[in-house]
Amino acid sequence: MKRFYVVLTLLLCMLSINALAQHASASHQAAGEEGDLLFIRENGKFGYIDRAGKAVIPCIYENTYGFTEGLAGVKLNNKIGYIDTKGKLVIPATFDDGYAFFEGLAWVKIAGKYGWIDKSGKLVIEPQAFDDVAPAFSDGMCAVKQSGRWGYIDRTGKLVIKPLFEQASKFKLGTAQVKVAGRYSWIDKTGKAIWTEK
Repeated sequence: MKRFYVVLTLLLCMLSINALAQHASASHQAAGEEGDLLFIRENGKFGYIDRAGKAVIPCIYENTYGFTEGLAGVKLNNKIGYIDTKGKLVIPATFDDGYAFFEGLAWVKIAGKYGWIDKSGKLVIEPQAFDDVAPAFSDGMCAVKQSGRWGYIDRTGKLVIKPLFEQASKFKLGTAQVKVAGRYSWIDKTGKAIWTEK
């Protein structure tokens, strides 16, 4: 009987490790790779190779956020811009900070404020003074932190759910998990709690 439990425990551990590995791989794919291009670092600079190991984009960048939606954020001369998969700088490196594209938008920092650009480089959400922002829009919403609490903006930049939460996850299929007063809740896109931890 003891042997059965040992085998069962080992099997469960193996399944857990496999699930974690798959999750880590999927997370890295979403944030760092797209298609056949992989970022590399040589002599302190970043570039890209294809999956055969052939250099495609030279290692000239101070940093990169990886390709998402056909563009990669890169740091050049201490500013952020965006390149396409051929290495062409399609959005000039003029931003103080930035991140990857999701749902057609990427956040950028201008003079200490967060704004969002589209894939043409046009500023579609004017810079606002947030403490922090989530990495990406999801389900048309993005979590933003103001005065130490999290709320949500929509794709126009309007604060549609007031910053009331200690923690806020991304929206998926119209709901998001948040934490307030030490308890977790699921909310809908109006901010209404559809379930709260007892």
